[in-house]
Amino acid sequence: MTDSSEQLRLMTFNIAHGRGLSLYQGFHSSRGITKNLDRIARIIRSHQPDIVALQEIDASSHWNGHINLLDYLQTETGYPHSVHGIHNRRDGRKPLAYGNAFLSKHPLKNWKVVPFGSKTLGEKGFLEACFDMNGTQIDVINLHLDFRSRRVRLRQIDQLLHSVHMRSLADPYHLPPIICGDFNTSSRSARDALHHLIQRSAGSEDYDYVPRRERTFPAHFPSRGLDFILLAEPFEAVSTNVVRSYASDHLPVVANLSFPKLTSAAIAPTTAS
Repeated sequence: MTDSSEQLRLMTFNIAHGRGLSLYQGFHSSRGITKNLDRIARIIRSHQPDIVALQEIDASSHWNGHINLLDYLQTETGYPHSVHGIHNRRDGRKPLAYGNAFLSKHPLKNWKVVPFGSKTLGEKGFLEACFDMNGTQIDVINLHLDFRSRRVRLRQIDQLLHSVHMRSLADPYHLPPIICGDFNTSSRSARDALHHLIQRSAGSEDYDYVPRRERTFPAHFPSRGLDFILLAEPFEAVSTNVVRSYASDHLPVVANLSFPKLTSAAIAPTTAS
């Protein structure tokens, strides 16, 4: 480890298929979806995160006038790198394709998409990507959990932790992944997904979460915090902001993170001579 530190600004934002505060994106014209996307793009440009983790973001789908939401936002925000992880895909007369995505100022080295199941509508999952940030490899997991069932959410967390564990076995000297997204449960639910993840990962990684008290849903009158960023050492949250806006039914979370600048030589163990 060196004495210098790096700074990373991360945003997580469930953009609700670009529908704004309405109940269903199919109620909107293509023009209405575009206006909502412009609002989202303004929020991103205003806060200038290094990495944006987006949930409920569509590729060409019948209910949004076949707009590719990620392409539109990337054009409007000017981010050089992106990846779209599709968890739902349905062909036919009314095609659907949506999931999670990243926009990034930093190059992506690799990524993987993991749907939790095989439904063509309403399926959740996570997108894991490795970013090259000034020579340090940063893994970020962009997560969206089921909203109906606590039991399903806990099972999804176990799937996620299995994937993290397998990655750690393959590369034990890699930094622990940052985990963010829409957990569809509040931090007050001690037996639900957020705390289940923290408890199940304890011992290997000691995760903590932000925001601690701010509420992110619903946007017009926030009563619950559903959207979180989880960090383990050496990452530290310097500041966190829940952005008041009406571009989605969720409020975006922006966190300024600090971590030591590491190299492979700094994190690999030394061998005694």
